[in-house]
Amino acid sequence: MEFKTFDIVPHGTKFDFVGKRHIAVVLSLVVNLAVILWSIPAIHGLNFGVDFAGGTEMEVKFAQAVDAGDIRKGVEALGFTDASVQTYGATTENTYLIRVGRVALMTDADVQRVVEAVKKAGLPLTSSSFNAEFGDKIDLQFATPPTVAQLRQVVESAGVRVREVREEQGITAGSKSFAIITQGIRDQIERDLGARFGEAKPEVRRVEYVGPAVGRELRNQGFKAIIYAMALIVVYVGLRFDFKFAPGVIIALIHDAVVTLGYFAFSGREFNLTSIAVILTVVGYSVNDTVVVYDRIRETQQKYKGKTLSEIVNISINDVLGRTFLTSFATALSLVGLLVYGVGTIFDFSMAMLFGIISGTYSTWFIAAPMTIWLETRAHTKPAAAAAAARAAK
Repeated sequence: MEFKTFDIVPHGTKFDFVGKRHIAVVLSLVVNLAVILWSIPAIHGLNFGVDFAGGTEMEVKFAQAVDAGDIRKGVEALGFTDASVQTYGATTENTYLIRVGRVALMTDADVQRVVEAVKKAGLPLTSSSFNAEFGDKIDLQFATPPTVAQLRQVVESAGVRVREVREEQGITAGSKSFAIITQGIRDQIERDLGARFGEAKPEVRRVEYVGPAVGRELRNQGFKAIIYAMALIVVYVGLRFDFKFAPGVIIALIHDAVVTLGYFAFSGREFNLTSIAVILTVVGYSVNDTVVVYDRIRETQQKYKGKTLSEIVNISINDVLGRTFLTSFATALSLVGLLVYGVGTIFDFSMAMLFGIISGTYSTWFIAAPMTIWLETRAHTKPAAAAAAARAAK
């Protein structure tokens, strides 16, 4: 019995990828320029998550549907004018992400009141510290430690609501340190939601705090990771093939990274550490496709000695066209499943990956290898033009 195979891409396809490279480059430039401009803060900017922007993020679930606008108005009424509220997961889950730009409610004046109350009570305080980057937490150190109940009573007498008093080891021998965790942003918002939406039974499921300085550092490190990954890939391609292939690779990778970034820029979805992971994954996926094409170009060059580089590139891309398409198609199918059933971060990861896979496949066919031809042509044209000019001068 003979089995017949079905070819999505017919055998012997001879599509002129090199000939269409000018149209592809113009299209890519328009898309990339649009993404870059839209990502500029003065024009629109990215919606940085707490990971990068700093602040407090709360995941709150309600037992019944509530309006996100009403939640935001309530949070803004508490003094958080930069508050944002967005649906998290499926709309039927009635879950929302509430973000504010602050980490702590405590101020230096509040801390000073606590310190004065402790000294007034006669407790042997040796030092105190407070950093708004780390939330509503005051560290107090004593030569002779008071009891937890006594310290709590003194701090609350200063008009500060205490969530927890935690006993810790002192810095110097024999000393004792206490961490005073005061009721902060979470408690204030939780109380307000309970008062406004009591029937909806709001439940705080998760709270994350990231200081602004830490957020900036995470953001910088994330973008550095992308740059380092691209640099290492270029070195790898240059060593495995030839460094004349490296510029095409880096242009294609930048193209794919920017297109993936475009999903977050135009959709307004949160850009965070997971987004950096998506871009790194797309970069790795894209270079895998490109390496397959470059391998075939190297084999084809040895097989057809008399053909031009343009002809060799076209033959090579068409030879692996079916394999590249099926690989991308199979990966995209798995992402569709995550898009249907995934929520929140999983949905964003899957959607951005889908954009990246499409872009990576496109850049392999129309950007990476064709750009190599353009660069190779320019490299040979310039010396020839210079030699001709020199001869004319004589």
